Amino acid sequence: MKLGLIAGNGTFPFLVLEAARAQGYDVVVAAIKEEAFPEIESKGAASVHWLSLGDLSKLIDTFKAEGVTRAVMAGQVKHKQIFSAIKPDWRLAKLLLSLGTRNTNSLLGAIAKVLADEGIMLENSTSLLEPLLARKGVLSKRPPDEQERKNIEYGRRVALGLAEYDIGQTVVIAEAACVAVEAMEGTDAAIERAGKLMQSLEGDASTLDRTLTVVKIAKPGQDMRFDVPVIGIKTIETMARAGASCLAVDAGRCLLLEGDSIIQAADEARIAVFAE
Repeated sequence: MKLGLIAGNGTFPFLVLEAARAQGYDVVVAAIKEEAFPEIESKGAASVHWLSLGDLSKLIDTFKAEGVTRAVMAGQVKHKQIFSAIKPDWRLAKLLLSLGTRNTNSLLGAIAKVLADEGIMLENSTSLLEPLLARKGVLSKRPPDEQERKNIEYGRRVALGLAEYDIGQTVVIAEAACVAVEAMEGTDAAIERAGKLMQSLEGDASTLDRTLTVVKIAKPGQDMRFDVPVIGIKTIETMARAGASCLAVDAGRCLLLEGDSIIQAADEARIAVFAE
């Protein structure tokens, strides 16, 4: 059995590769050279092919030559890359011109359709990693306190409104006020920005509680084939530096990449983690 893996940034692709191999798949990796970690070469794939983000035709040709008819996308591809100096091939250029909006859903959904038309079906990126999906309830030793719960409730309303337009998945809240919204920069950068803003207010006469709550949600009707919300230890470390005390995610729709190690890191930093 063969499985194609379109590998972006982070350790997510490593986990998919390991899980697929454990289930008997020969994994053919299409590693995005602007994003994928070079360590993907040493993770036991049947083959690794390095492609530029703009090489849609080469991706299709590679999978066809390898006999791949099923594939998984795993790992971040930064949205800002769409506006970078990467040169799209004729197939991707045609696709980009056809889009009404260049948000993540429309772009990746269009790529998935092109692949399907070529006989390559994209599958849910979490299908091999279900044990790593956040379970419902309080995941950390410390539950959210009253203010943090208010922040979560407000943050979810704000995040759902943003997610409807596919702007980002994360908002950072302080005392039921929105401090930062994730856009193209990504979750960790949004948290860092919120932390710097709160630090800049130190010493100001203000009643605002500067402790931050991070709320990360799946989009309404989240397509589990791509852009699934992901949390790693790096996010917990970023939260600790930014002065964030609570993290809220969607149960069953957010991957905790390092599993229990993430919760251990949160406990050590006195960060409450909650999934609903």
